[in-house]
Amino acid sequence: MIIKRNKKRLGWVITGSGHFFEECLDIMSELGEFDLFVSKAAEEVVRMYRKKSANFPPQTRIFRDTTASSAPVGFFYKNLYHTLIVAPATSNSIAKFVVGISDNLATNIFAQAGKCKVPCIVLACDTKPEHDTYAPSKIVKVYPRKIDLENTKKLKSFKLTQVVSSVEQLKKVLYKKKNV
Repeated sequence: MIIKRNKKRLGWVITGSGHFFEECLDIMSELGEFDLFVSKAAEEVVRMYRKKSANFPPQTRIFRDTTASSAPVGFFYKNLYHTLIVAPATSNSIAKFVVGISDNLATNIFAQAGKCKVPCIVLACDTKPEHDTYAPSKIVKVYPRKIDLENTKKLKSFKLTQVVSSVEQLKKVLYKKKNV
């Protein structure tokens, strides 16, 4: 008799942010098996920001935003995931999360994770009134709008959603999850 292990996976969504992008790729390269969901905006950012090839584990499955219905959301109904990470998360994605808009792969995955009670960790890009970020060719200063900061605050009130504001915080949360 063959016994299948019922081991749940980590899901990871990348959105169209260059902020924290390289750092998130570095974290992903250190993970075990996981599924990566890549929004259309993230596809563009990958081409602009990638300075090196991502070194994902061989078991990594990559899903791109190529279907109108965001077909990969069906995996959440099969109870395949223990956690969803959205990192980095743009202010646009966070605004859509907060008001319940599900019009692309990233927002649909986040919505379905919530509906299936899968805990989410979101690395928000806009968490303070000003910060430095990497543009494709240099570091620039950005000043998130009041609405961006308010949406990040609202997202923190979502059940089963933890918002982190730095790569270091994301690593700490991930480390705790791996040791539970």
